[in-house]
Amino acid sequence: MNWEQIIPSVSLIAVLILVLPAFLRTNSKLKQFLTNLSIWAIIIIFVMIVLYFII
Repeated sequence: MNWEQIIPSVSLIAVLILVLPAFLRTNSKLKQFLTNLSIWAIIIIFVMIVLYFII
């Protein structure tokens, strides 16, 4: 791995560590948690497909 892959990976993990506790706290009910998680999964899949076709 070179620095162009390591630095973004570390920053994404740091953002995840900062956001995850608040995300879990606001989604205390299982149904609400799964709904929000599925919305985020759809967004991430959409972005990955768009990036795949662009790059």
